Amino acid sequence: MSDKLLDTRHHDRDAVGMTYVYPVVSRRAGGVSVGINLNPNNACNWHCVYCQVPNLVRGSAPDINLEQLSGELEQMLDALLDGSFMQQHVPEDSRRLCDIAISGNGEPTSCHDFAAVVKLILEVMQRRQLNIPLRLISNGSYMGKAHVRDGLRLMGAVRGEVWVKVDAVTGTGLQRINGIRLNEVQLFEQLSAAASLCPSWIQTCMFAWDGSAPSATDIVAYLDFLKRLKLGQVPLKGVLLYGLARPSLQPEASHVSALSADWMQDMAEKIEQTGWPVKLSL
Repeated sequence: MSDKLLDTRHHDRDAVGMTYVYPVVSRRAGGVSVGINLNPNNACNWHCVYCQVPNLVRGSAPDINLEQLSGELEQMLDALLDGSFMQQHVPEDSRRLCDIAISGNGEPTSCHDFAAVVKLILEVMQRRQLNIPLRLISNGSYMGKAHVRDGLRLMGAVRGEVWVKVDAVTGTGLQRINGIRLNEVQLFEQLSAAASLCPSWIQTCMFAWDGSAPSATDIVAYLDFLKRLKLGQVPLKGVLLYGLARPSLQPEASHVSALSADWMQDMAEKIEQTGWPVKLSL
């Protein structure tokens, strides 16, 4: 890669020329995150209007070359831990390895080798005695699948984390923002399944559409949903609330824009009033 510094505004999956592994500076994790991209084909079963993946298509993850993935992960960790990568490519205040995150250019749990991937990553971490979290960033849609549940059990055994996307709760909101048909009952079941197997957070992106903040109807529905999760004793850790930091690469990009810091802070306070801890990233 060039001598350009990584920053929170650019999460280039090809930053180091690898197929499955890429480094980013994560504003939510607070340092360098080693990303694991199980969707190099840019395929996802959702279509989120704020997504930064170019040429996004509907679909699932391809077959994964586990040997190549292992080699790329070892090489990236060598560069971060023993080489000069941090000094050359990471801002001084972010030069810490904070996690390994299974994320990438689509829904990672659509990979049929998901459990094998988790096992491989944990073995690498154990060999290196890495005391950092393994995180999964997911839309939650495959939480009922056996291969996903097997992987989450492995993660849960080492106190990994799942960040499950919930950007809206109403049918119209889910269709417009995520391009899917889903309802509150299904969202509740997905979150319950994830949290029962591995420590889990809700991650929520909020933004303006054509210059307008989310409607009062959508906000009330979202907050009521959080209250139902609390009443149902779903063992979530809290809510990761964040705004737009990078430009959308989807056809809907012209409709979306960042909300003000004051609006986001006010929303974070409303979430706290439902009884959930919240971490705000602008």
